[in-house]
Amino acid sequence: MDRSLKAFSLILSYPTRDLQAAMPEIGGVLAADSRLTAATRRALRPLIEEIAQSDIYDLEERFVMLFDRSRTISLNLFEHVHGESRDRGGAMVSLMETYREAGFEPMTSELPDHLPVLLEFLSTRPAAEARDILADAAHIFQALAARLERRESLYAPVFAALSQLSGATANAEAVAELLEEPETDSNDLDALDAVWEESEVVFGPDPNAGCPQVRDMLSRMESSNPQTPHPAAE
Repeated sequence: MDRSLKAFSLILSYPTRDLQAAMPEIGGVLAADSRLTAATRRALRPLIEEIAQSDIYDLEERFVMLFDRSRTISLNLFEHVHGESRDRGGAMVSLMETYREAGFEPMTSELPDHLPVLLEFLSTRPAAEARDILADAAHIFQALAARLERRESLYAPVFAALSQLSGATANAEAVAELLEEPETDSNDLDALDAVWEESEVVFGPDPNAGCPQVRDMLSRMESSNPQTPHPAAE
């Protein structure tokens, strides 16, 4: 198992007291990962300390306000790939089938494209496969990092770290396109209702049949983020 990917899966999950208790171990895992630069490891420390030490109710409120009330920093990756398109439903079904074919059954009520779920899955996959899939999402990670930095959020270094683990350089045009979408004030409830009003995500048989791999599911990521050479699998 890639312990760092598992660690990031936990860090990006809804805060719980169990997560707080695990933060010293999680912090130790990330501090020892030489794939991350020393600057990135240092930048992660304030978030690790905040999750470990803050009041759990404050953590929960901040998490919801940050990730659950803004489409532009949603942790559901297909939100950034397919948006309101009906393709999102088919992609979700296919991704779930990919998980099951690999013997991975998410034990959560979150959607299959929820980043913590994907990271947990990737933590069980071969290193080269995990890097390639992370690389396909590199432009999303960079855009999320930029948006979180604007909000002075301690979560921003997590996405910088995921970009480093991918070994890829994000396509600048793809990042700029994502950042063009206007952000919504999470305290403006009327604006939030308007933003989240969308077509129902339909789950059903994949009209293309078969069960494509995760990278096929994220094909729009690939088209926006041309392949860059990745380091050989360790």
